[in-house]
Amino acid sequence: MEWQYLEYFRVVARFEHFRKAAEHLSISQPALSRSIHKLEEELGVTLFDRCGRSVKLNQFGRLFLKRVENGLNEITIGIQEIDQLKNPYTGAVSLAFLQTLGISILPEIISNFNKRYPYVEIQLYQNKILNSIQQLLNREVDLCLISSFEDNPDITWHPLMDEELFLYVPANHRFAERSSIALSELSDDNFIAFKEGLGMRETINNFCKEAGFTPLIKFEGEDVSTLAGLVSSGLGVTVIPAFHGISSEKIKQISISKPYCYRKIGLAWLNGKSLSPSADLFRMYVIEMF
Repeated sequence: MEWQYLEYFRVVARFEHFRKAAEHLSISQPALSRSIHKLEEELGVTLFDRCGRSVKLNQFGRLFLKRVENGLNEITIGIQEIDQLKNPYTGAVSLAFLQTLGISILPEIISNFNKRYPYVEIQLYQNKILNSIQQLLNREVDLCLISSFEDNPDITWHPLMDEELFLYVPANHRFAERSSIALSELSDDNFIAFKEGLGMRETINNFCKEAGFTPLIKFEGEDVSTLAGLVSSGLGVTVIPAFHGISSEKIKQISISKPYCYRKIGLAWLNGKSLSPSADLFRMYVIEMF
């Protein structure tokens, strides 16, 4: 069944007159009549009752018209959506990102990009690193803003920056007035840590190992704000990216001088998969931004 026959049928149903419909469609009346006849033959029913020079939809035609209207409208919307995707300035980008980046790097990226390209829709998915990678592999997202991970032949990871990690202690902690500290000085402290399986947990464990000790984990959490909140309550210390959600009267930020603690942040995408123009625009913007 040809899409064009359905459009012809809809126009004839609107005008209830073959000549007027043919003039509207800019085709000859005989060509229009033949098209409707072929459609009726394919359906095995007549769709119009002929009334002199005019036509009226019969019960088959009225029933069929409802479905044709819905179908053609959906096709029109689909064409419009494809046109939007083809236009890098009006399309959409889907981005998975680490929970810990939602209060630091990501807002700046989105804000700057939106100022330059206000009509690009950005769909955000906050997730753990392994889940973000799986979303990418499943083609559920275009890009991932994540820390470094084990090499995957299906994924390109482009480093953007080194994000410094800081020690956070309760305001009444013995080191609260220090501006910098060696991580080894915290070997006897209780730590508030990310849960096992989160990338940051392994990162911090490695830095503590480099400093010569294994951290004493008192409590665990899944996001920066939770860890900072537990620290502010005097339950331990933590190592996290810069955080500004709690008053300095309750929690203190201290630079770690030895070893220098950081994590690499980068942008990931699938190898061999063509990004939409909008996603490619976003990828190049972020890379250039850093």
